[in-house]
Amino acid sequence: VQLEESGGGLVEAGGSLRLSCAVSANIRTINAVGWSRQAPGKQRESVATITAGGTTNYADSVKGRFSISRDSAVYTIYLQMNSLKPEDTAVYYCSAATDWRDYWGQGTQVTVSS
Repeated sequence: VQLEESGGGLVEAGGSLRLSCAVSANIRTINAVGWSRQAPGKQRESVATITAGGTTNYADSVKGRFSISRDSAVYTIYLQMNSLKPEDTAVYYCSAATDWRDYWGQGTQVTVSS
């Protein structure tokens, strides 16, 4: 399983970004995919997940602002981030969960200026 994120960058508070994650895998082995983030000096936290069945889950801090989706045809995962806040600044990681382990991408930096 290989994951490659893209779409990070610098944005002003209140702005939007869309992150993408290209997944190279046998998709039948993947139970769920998601996005996590890690800010400097903080632990990595889950931001949003979507299961193989399409059930989504969001961290309370991003509910109503972020939206996770996927394009099954090309197996790309997206994270649409709206109304960004400076506290959303972090490295964002894409992940895929299988029966035997979780896989992670290299991460993409998102910086929100105030």
